[in-house]
Amino acid sequence: MQVLKDIIFEFPGDIFMIFHVQKCFKSVRFRSNTSNSCSFFHTSSENCSPALSSILSSQQGSSQFEDPTRLSDLDIIIAKVSVGSTDDEILQSLSHDTAHNSIQLTDKLVGQLFHRFKNDWKSALGVFRWAESRSDYKLTPDAYDMIVDILGKMRQMDKIMGLLEKMRQDNLVTLNTVGKVMRRFAGAGKWEDAVRMFDELGSFGLEKNTESMNLLLDTLCKENKVEQAREIFLELKSHISPNAHTFNIFIHGWCKIKRVEEAHWTIQEMKGHGCRPCVISYSTIILFYCHQYNFVKVYELFDEMEAQGCPPNVITFTSVMCYLAKSEEFEEALQLYERMKSAGCDPDTLFYNSLIHTLGRAGRVRDAIHVFEVEMSKKGVPPNTSTYNTMIAMFCHHAEEQKALDVLLQMENARLCKPDVQTYYPLLKMCFKTGKTDNFLSKLLDDMVNRHHLSLDLSTYTLLIHGLCRSNKCEWAYLLFEEMIGQEIKPRYKTCRLLWDEVKLKNMFGPADTIEDFMKKL
Repeated sequence: MQVLKDIIFEFPGDIFMIFHVQKCFKSVRFRSNTSNSCSFFHTSSENCSPALSSILSSQQGSSQFEDPTRLSDLDIIIAKVSVGSTDDEILQSLSHDTAHNSIQLTDKLVGQLFHRFKNDWKSALGVFRWAESRSDYKLTPDAYDMIVDILGKMRQMDKIMGLLEKMRQDNLVTLNTVGKVMRRFAGAGKWEDAVRMFDELGSFGLEKNTESMNLLLDTLCKENKVEQAREIFLELKSHISPNAHTFNIFIHGWCKIKRVEEAHWTIQEMKGHGCRPCVISYSTIILFYCHQYNFVKVYELFDEMEAQGCPPNVITFTSVMCYLAKSEEFEEALQLYERMKSAGCDPDTLFYNSLIHTLGRAGRVRDAIHVFEVEMSKKGVPPNTSTYNTMIAMFCHHAEEQKALDVLLQMENARLCKPDVQTYYPLLKMCFKTGKTDNFLSKLLDDMVNRHHLSLDLSTYTLLIHGLCRSNKCEWAYLLFEEMIGQEIKPRYKTCRLLWDEVKLKNMFGPADTIEDFMKKL
């Protein structure tokens, strides 16, 4: 992989060279089993530019390509998975390779593979089926739940039901599994199917009880089917007792559809059933008023909570601070921090993340750095990925590129948490603002995909395509467009139109026709 990095940095000014490098780069990562691609273990240059062909040919004897054991097991498997292939093709590719079948599968490795392909259901399912076929490894119930979630995210409900039937036969279905399936059905607008899953709990060896009822009600309320959830609750409550969580689900549901009066009424209904309203009950309504930027009502509820002996907790304060910052009420947000300290409520990581964000938005960068480097450490509160992301975004917003990169390096060295796609988003955005769309951009993408094994999401693809088009690099943008389609991530119409206009200007008639055909289907 270092060979290709060197190629990119040796020709930083030639966009066409970078275009071909990226093409072969993706072949190395994803298409090593095809006959016309740049294989990871046997690099072919027949589809590359003449200049790149000669460079790659000179590297054929490199020990890096001859000694694949230097690669991690994760990298070896990923290199064998071809983007756009069916799950059957991926299964066959992995199953018929002696080197891959000699790799010792572990729960951690399987989890890493699913994380890598979380936005590419075909690759994820192919890897799952390969792991399932191995006689020396047994998939855990969590692994089954992960693949169900990936398939559900991509609306592959038929495949989920087929997998669920097999899980039923092997007694692998848990309430968590059913919950994922119900949520995906409801998210796809098929809430009746979600209810049917609840009705069939007995066939999975599961009970209809308060926990499973709450799972169904929560699924419906999160999809704005609060009235339907209410009707089901009225039918079930005679033989399934509700608890405080049941009513909190409805409080959240009513607030979500902006019927806050019913949420207030539900608090009274809780008391009638012998359930005491808790911090969650009030905080949900507070969050509704935050959405409305009605901070007068927020503070009224603060007073009510304290009067009821149920003071706000750190989550409540964090939510309010976030919305005060959104409304640019920075001084009021920082005063809320003082109120929180006076109440004896200790900040946690999420609160500090919000505080750092607020200070950054207020232009108080030094104070934000102090909180990050001094106060969190002094309080013994560890940073998480979002903490580092917030610091990186703040430095990028203030055009302090090196400080942003220093935080990223600090994150990697600390090993408390791992970067995610959002870590890189402001850095990628900064590339286009500063015009660093050759070496720097290529290295960031290389680190994302090959070093941290991150899958690009819709927002990141959109940012890249728009930025590259505006940087007069639509060849590269079109490659990303093809990659999106191969992973069944649907580009937005605006993205397609921008790319279509740019490739036409470059007389790229084939890509223009492909994009136009795709737009007609949107």
